[in-house]
Amino acid sequence: MQPALVEERVRLGLERLRLGRMAEVLSPVCEEASRESVSYLDFLDQLLQAEQTARFERNVEVRTRLARLPYHKTMADFDYSFQPSVDKKQIAELLTLRFVEQRENVLLLGPPGVGKSHIAVALAVETIAKGYSAYFVTMQYLIDYLSEGSEPAVARMRVLLRPKLLVIDEVGYLPLDRQAANWFFELVSRRYEKGSIVLTSNKSYGDWATLFPEVAIASAILDRLLHHSTTINIRGDSYRLKDKRRAGLVQRLEPAPDS
Repeated sequence: MQPALVEERVRLGLERLRLGRMAEVLSPVCEEASRESVSYLDFLDQLLQAEQTARFERNVEVRTRLARLPYHKTMADFDYSFQPSVDKKQIAELLTLRFVEQRENVLLLGPPGVGKSHIAVALAVETIAKGYSAYFVTMQYLIDYLSEGSEPAVARMRVLLRPKLLVIDEVGYLPLDRQAANWFFELVSRRYEKGSIVLTSNKSYGDWATLFPEVAIASAILDRLLHHSTTINIRGDSYRLKDKRRAGLVQRLEPAPDS
């Protein structure tokens, strides 16, 4: 049988087996193999590598879509010169994802606009790129998600327990009522030592008691979050307002004098 007919039959067979990338690269890989006298094993390896790469890229695309990230940012986009309190070595260690593999947490604290959410999203992006699952929620969405809908909260909670990494953004902007506090406690407890949490908050740990109806709940939540964790305190100005501040359109807020 003529080589062209054999190649076409192989391509059709690959397509039927849903090996689309192998079918796409079959012709150029055949041509290269003919020119370079590539062995049968190396020829097959090239085709398999192409298919595996394509499938991994599709999986990353799907995981990224399911993660519900508010935007796509990496630490390459982060302005360390504007936020010198952020330790590059500490961030580099987090990007190895050892904390995800060891089911540890990362807590990012600081005032609005200093880059907490940027770092949280970047860690989620890296997690997805390394083949793990991630999911992003704000604290308000988290509570709304568990309190609304016909599906029981216990069933909806399972969605938040599945991902290898759960990002909870904007903890501390609004106090929680008893039911919301109980749900948050249950989520943290059920993920404890089973899945990582990256959490951002504008409140220091000493202020967390004001977020919950009881100090005991705040203490129990912090106890589980902090047991295996890394805390990053970011100090500095809002990145979002830096250009306006430089132009004199926004003044830096100063603490009120003691009365």
